[in-house]
Amino acid sequence: MQTEQKKRPVVALTGASGYIGSHLLDKLKERFDIIALSRSGDKRENTEQVTWRSCDLFSQIDTEKGLQGADIAVYLVHSMSPSAKLTQARFEDMDVILADNFAQAAKKNGVKQIVYLSGIIPPEEKLSRHLRSRLEVEKILGSYGVPVTTVRAGLIVGPKGSSFPIAEKLVKRLPVMVLPSWTKTKTHPIALADVLTALQKSVGNKDVTDKAIDVGGPDVMTYKEMLEHLAGVMGKKLRSFNVPFPTVKLSRLWVKLVSGMPKETVYPLIESLSHPMVAQPSHYVEGISNGQISFDEAAKSAMEEEKQSKNSKHSKKTSLPSQPSRQDVRSVQRMPLPSGKDAGWAAKHYMSWVSDSLHPFVRTEVDEQLNCKIYLTFTKQPLLILSYAKERSTGHRALYYITGGLFANVKESQRGRIEFRQIPGKQEMVVAIHEYLPSLPWFVYKYTQAPIHMLVMFLYRKHLERLISHKQQPGLQIPQSAAQH
Repeated sequence: MQTEQKKRPVVALTGASGYIGSHLLDKLKERFDIIALSRSGDKRENTEQVTWRSCDLFSQIDTEKGLQGADIAVYLVHSMSPSAKLTQARFEDMDVILADNFAQAAKKNGVKQIVYLSGIIPPEEKLSRHLRSRLEVEKILGSYGVPVTTVRAGLIVGPKGSSFPIAEKLVKRLPVMVLPSWTKTKTHPIALADVLTALQKSVGNKDVTDKAIDVGGPDVMTYKEMLEHLAGVMGKKLRSFNVPFPTVKLSRLWVKLVSGMPKETVYPLIESLSHPMVAQPSHYVEGISNGQISFDEAAKSAMEEEKQSKNSKHSKKTSLPSQPSRQDVRSVQRMPLPSGKDAGWAAKHYMSWVSDSLHPFVRTEVDEQLNCKIYLTFTKQPLLILSYAKERSTGHRALYYITGGLFANVKESQRGRIEFRQIPGKQEMVVAIHEYLPSLPWFVYKYTQAPIHMLVMFLYRKHLERLISHKQQPGLQIPQSAAQH
């Protein structure tokens, strides 16, 4: 008598076509069925173990669809790179939206565990922007009740990461290296293979539910020692001299120039180097925390893999065809909320504030369904038409679709939207525009409408700060029924 084959658990893997995700996918599919999430998922072929899905994690609807059917979700996401032709946002504010969408979608789909790859968080109160953001994301992922396992790694030694390729380029390209005082800080590098093992052992592991696990390789060294080891692996001698001051800001600049990598990636990473990034005993888990591959071995392996990758690209094109560039806009700003007020209140108040503060140049019209039209005072046609999405909004999130107006190109995009979203656990929100296509010629838009929008957002934030500091409540009367939307 044949026994029915036991169904394997399903893992939703973000960034499945990326640097770490593609390697982790190969390991996980031995034990799990995989939902592989990628922006270009519809261009890839499914297999027996892997189902590809295209997913924009900035969209809550897309994220909910992406996680349908998943038992476990792996979060390998950060937003250091611009995500639109024009990105007016700090990476940490974009990370809030991505993490909040993911956490809510996991809750809605009954996901039993989120596994998150983060950075080592040193026991210090004043953290760099990058490390503060990693910790904030960790808290947001766990804010809707889904258990989170966080694997915290320092510098990952692999061919296509962020930090290691920067170090490799510095050693390769600089005849003499200036070493500021931050190069005496301890770091705890770990091989990509050991990170993959730690993630693999955490997925579906009930023993690490709601735990933060620090992982590191067998070598703890200063950044100077790491550069010396790297030079030795490359067959070079590191020529350097020390300077007795931090010069973190100056370091960001010369590292960007020498490495050729974008400042959006370089600056946050360099700012974190003043912190000791060493695994803490309090976050140690036997069999997961202790990587086995030495730094020298990992560095040699990473450089060999990179060399083979370059050779194969010369002989054969393996990349997917690039999509045509869209002239889209993403703009995200973080703002405080007055005590007792939420993002739903802030959205309604904003529509009134725009008309009051920009008078006599701008006026707004808001109907009973909370749809809004924004006009120049003496024009009949609105500049923007904002349609309130009642079914996608709550007190903590107000969503408006950009459905018309002289300034919006709605013929080419129906997904343009503005949202007011409260950050879980904080009296703060983000105000974000996504997938907005301006109707103005790009050059005109970039140097007129775009900076005006940033000015308006700055003024609204200052307005909220004044309300908070003076402990005043605005005179806008909000119907009780509207407050529930």
